[in-house]
Amino acid sequence: MRKQVNAMGDPCPIPVVKTKNAIKELNGPGTVETLVDNAVAVQNLTRLAHNNGYGVKSEKLGDKQFRVVMEIGESALPQESGEETCLVPGGSRGDTVVVISSPCMGTGSDELGAALMKSFLFALTQQEVLPKTLLFYNGGAKLTTQGSLSLEDLKSLEAQGVEILTCGTCLNYFGLTEQLAVGGVTNMYDIVEKMTTAGRVVRP
Repeated sequence: MRKQVNAMGDPCPIPVVKTKNAIKELNGPGTVETLVDNAVAVQNLTRLAHNNGYGVKSEKLGDKQFRVVMEIGESALPQESGEETCLVPGGSRGDTVVVISSPCMGTGSDELGAALMKSFLFALTQQEVLPKTLLFYNGGAKLTTQGSLSLEDLKSLEAQGVEILTCGTCLNYFGLTEQLAVGGVTNMYDIVEKMTTAGRVVRP
């Protein structure tokens, strides 16, 4: 069976939601083809496919027109699979999700706040039990892009199995989509899901 999804002009996270619904409607193996109008949506859909074990390919059809095709087979993982990736030997993670919405920690002085945030992210790398996921949105998205003073620490966390995700809409708003330097792109649907299912949510 083949299903087509028209998500042209739809804001995040609607393309992901529409595609997930189409996959459910297949009720078995099949193909879902989704049309979107921006590269961030392509990344979000590709990530959806990878997380669930679907085959996926994408192509640019024209100016602001992309097609993402997912192949759902018998062996695909169920949607919302909770399976974890392998960790680096000696590393361990809890079920904590850290949410960062600003490049600064606290209020009063942006200069001090930026220094505190850098120290906070470094301190995370030194914990015996690492967080499961780091979510970056709004101004926090700047911390995962080229030029960020915290890239070394974030890459260290990623290497130890910590999932690092940045809001694609936020990267696009700040004109930083092409400058993402660590982790992957996510959408509001996934952000809400990860926060509501976390054992603990930390907001520095």
